[in-house]
Amino acid sequence: MRTLACSLFFGMILASPVLARNAQFGDPVIVVPRPGDVLQGVVTINGTSDATGFVSDELSFTYADDPTGTWFLIAMNSQPVFNDTLATWDTTVITDGDYVLLLRVYLTDGSSREALVSGLRVRNYTPVETPTPIPPAQEPTPLPTVTPTTTPFPTPTTLPRNPATLAPTDVSASILYGGLVALLTFVIIGFYFWLRRK
Repeated sequence: MRTLACSLFFGMILASPVLARNAQFGDPVIVVPRPGDVLQGVVTINGTSDATGFVSDELSFTYADDPTGTWFLIAMNSQPVFNDTLATWDTTVITDGDYVLLLRVYLTDGSSREALVSGLRVRNYTPVETPTPIPPAQEPTPLPTVTPTTTPFPTPTTLPRNPATLAPTDVSASILYGGLVALLTFVIIGFYFWLRRK
């Protein structure tokens, strides 16, 4: 029973992704300084150079805008380092400017692995630039609230009767009078002709 429990315990440890990664000794890494850091005086460089087949490592620097690709050696190590001090770098002996750090680990198979940190700002003799503050985001101006209002329709005003217009009763009366006049005219003409015949 105890043997079975021990086997399970060690099996769980070996299956752990964190311990498995450490057991495989992953790629080299520089933890401190970080990209964009301002460096002054003697700087401690921390990280990990431990890798499977480790032979040695070199820590170097170059100017950030150097087109020649020339690297200057800071330190060499023959023992791997795991999450500890890789070297110390005296930045007072170089000119102020922007630099790149390189950690190169040489392996037994003849290959190498690298870790780079760029954008390091050495500022021993020049003032450190203050970052330009980002203006706060302007809040959009709220639009005025429109309250709908009801506009009452105007009350129609009764206009006086236009004397030039004809009402339906006027038309009917005109037709009636016209008909009577015409009838009376025919009667008079007929009576006139009747009298002449006699």
